[in-house]
Amino acid sequence: MTTLYHYIHCPFCVRVRMAFGFLKLSYSSEVLGYDNEKKPIELTGIKMLPIVAFSDITLNESLAIIKKADKENSLHMESLESQGKDLDELLAQLAGPIHNLVMPYWVYTQEFNDESRAYFLEKKEKKRGPFNKLMSKAPEFLGQLSPLLEELESKINPYLYDQKNLTIMDIMLASHLWGLYVLPEFQFSPRLHNYLQGIKKTCSFNYHEDYWR
Repeated sequence: MTTLYHYIHCPFCVRVRMAFGFLKLSYSSEVLGYDNEKKPIELTGIKMLPIVAFSDITLNESLAIIKKADKENSLHMESLESQGKDLDELLAQLAGPIHNLVMPYWVYTQEFNDESRAYFLEKKEKKRGPFNKLMSKAPEFLGQLSPLLEELESKINPYLYDQKNLTIMDIMLASHLWGLYVLPEFQFSPRLHNYLQGIKKTCSFNYHEDYWR
């Protein structure tokens, strides 16, 4: 049985879960505490998730995992060659304001206990500053995000860069946007909400399912 080691909140982990759901791939889910350094280092030599232990190899890079799993190229991985650079730039622009907005909420979900919460806070606040300061600057981050999401809508028709097929690029985008659902004061536009919910349905994705089952 293929085993996925992951965090619930992590967009790169969500990316793999969405892809596995789309591919209808059965797997065993192992949700790790964020402070668990031992298991990922034991598996791959580095604390980086997601990790997937296939029958013949263990991988810890999300796109390599998906490429390995997608034996029939159902997600059109070749689309990354023509549009991947544009997508990487878009995700880089989105990542800053999204993570500044949602991390202070992620850390108080039931995914974290006292120990993993303290570990997460230490690591992330060292990079981004105190979470209470991030929360006070939420209007600024929302202001940065708004024009990016407006531009993004023009690229969806009905999928990202594609009029017919859901591709790996839709999963890459959706997994990063998904975190915004945790933010009480944020609402997606109807078009983006419908786009994300369509991907959720197509990928049989349930954000908390792997944690609660």
